[in-house]
Amino acid sequence: MTAAAKSSTQIAERITEAMLARKLAPGTRLGEQQLAELFGVSRTQIREALTRLVTRGIVTVSARRGWYVIEPTPEDARDAFEARRVLELGLLRHARPIGADAIRKLRQHVEREQAALEGEDVATRSFLLGDFHVCLCESFGNTLLADTLRDLTTRTTLTAMQYQSSHHARQSCAEHVGIVAALEAGDLELAEQLMHNHLCNVEAGLDQSLRSDSLSPLRQALAPLSENADFATSPPLKEF
Repeated sequence: MTAAAKSSTQIAERITEAMLARKLAPGTRLGEQQLAELFGVSRTQIREALTRLVTRGIVTVSARRGWYVIEPTPEDARDAFEARRVLELGLLRHARPIGADAIRKLRQHVEREQAALEGEDVATRSFLLGDFHVCLCESFGNTLLADTLRDLTTRTTLTAMQYQSSHHARQSCAEHVGIVAALEAGDLELAEQLMHNHLCNVEAGLDQSLRSDSLSPLRQALAPLSENADFATSPPLKEF
């Protein structure tokens, strides 16, 4: 990784790709000096790259602690999935049928997904499954929406890592295949419905208690032990 990426834009994209590939977990510290040595650039360039990612909402910075990959809350997860639904379903709803070259590109993408599923490279598999949505957006020729979707997909990938999404990779790939088939048939209405189902399935894979109640872990930990008779009837502790 020491060779190619030199500009702050390229460095930011390399870090984003690592998140999509599930190589950088939520909360990972991004040390300026380590990254500068890794990429062979100055710390100024690293700060420029990380500042780009802060602006895009996938890195956070503290003057005292440094730079970190975001740790999405359940509320963040809901917002990100809702934004993805608005963007991706709206794109399909208002788009014209795409051409043969775009269909060929999408088919090649899902073929790469299928090949990755048969191998042991989990990082490539994870990246391709997330990148499918960006590739789809690019197929309609809207690079601005594609850039926005890349960041939203990164957020939902980090969410899945944090809350242990159970949505199976093979199911995701099969759903992508169905969406491409609908697009190839020129049935945008069906493609939109399949995309809606797909995003709902992925979101449903998140831990339900965390999605419905952000205080669930703390609430359970601090719940009163009322069912313990001895504890419930014991005299109150003295205050110190």
